[in-house]
Amino acid sequence: MRGHDDGESNSIWSVLPSCGVWRDRSAFGVLFDGFAYGMLLFLLSVGLSVTLGMMNFVNLAHCSFAMLGGYVTVTLTNALDWPFLATLPAAFLAAALLSVVLERVLYRRLYRASDLDQCLLTIGIVFMSVAIAAYIYGTIQQPVKLPSYLRGSVSVIGQTLGTYRLFLIVMSLVVAAILVAALEFTRFGAMVRAAVDNQRMARGLGIDVDRVFAATFALGGGLAGLGGALAIEIVGLDHTFAFTYLVYVLIVVAVGGLGSIAGSFARRRCSASATWPASTTFRSWAHFSSIS
Repeated sequence: MRGHDDGESNSIWSVLPSCGVWRDRSAFGVLFDGFAYGMLLFLLSVGLSVTLGMMNFVNLAHCSFAMLGGYVTVTLTNALDWPFLATLPAAFLAAALLSVVLERVLYRRLYRASDLDQCLLTIGIVFMSVAIAAYIYGTIQQPVKLPSYLRGSVSVIGQTLGTYRLFLIVMSLVVAAILVAALEFTRFGAMVRAAVDNQRMARGLGIDVDRVFAATFALGGGLAGLGGALAIEIVGLDHTFAFTYLVYVLIVVAVGGLGSIAGSFARRRCSASATWPASTTFRSWAHFSSIS
């Protein structure tokens, strides 16, 4: 019986590494993966922090713009052989353009409506986007072609770190710095806050409120498209993306604070770094249980 237990124990530990358990990984490597995942969620949610936090509009279709950015990147890289980095501005612009169209046609009619009306409209847009994505691209996961310099890993202080995850962290830091500077220390940020607080007064001061609102939605939608394009390599992309990550994005915005770019950045970083090791272990043990 003892020998049977030893054999079973050895077989367990021989399978666990292939299941992704970080038994032999350093704590630094696990925290690094969690930090990178947190940066990804920050990129996906920061646009909603702008529209929901600064404009008080409940845009549940935010992840639909992220999904659009992802599909733009997939299409350009796989069908037209665009370089991956060249598709990122295209993903941003496509999502920004769609958000402006929806703001002009639908959203502006509900600025003074109740939260329930805004939720019903935007969740309807999510259902439509999921159906359109399934019709055009099918229900399978979409691959993306990464350049060779973003694949593989690099050694930093004796630790092996994923190259793409390092790129993702750098992109998140750059986006966070630009957003904080643009919304907190520029005339545009002041105009947005003035237009939201008192539209009549803002118009009296010569601010084109309609244009400011359209630009704000374009910024929020564009950032979502950028986040969706960058997320493909980490979390994948299929027609349910808009639903799958909507809850995560709403949690990030709620915990980080409405309208707080720095809050979303800091709290998402900490919470993801804390929960990633636990979720990795749970998925690995669940996978082992299913095959044993």
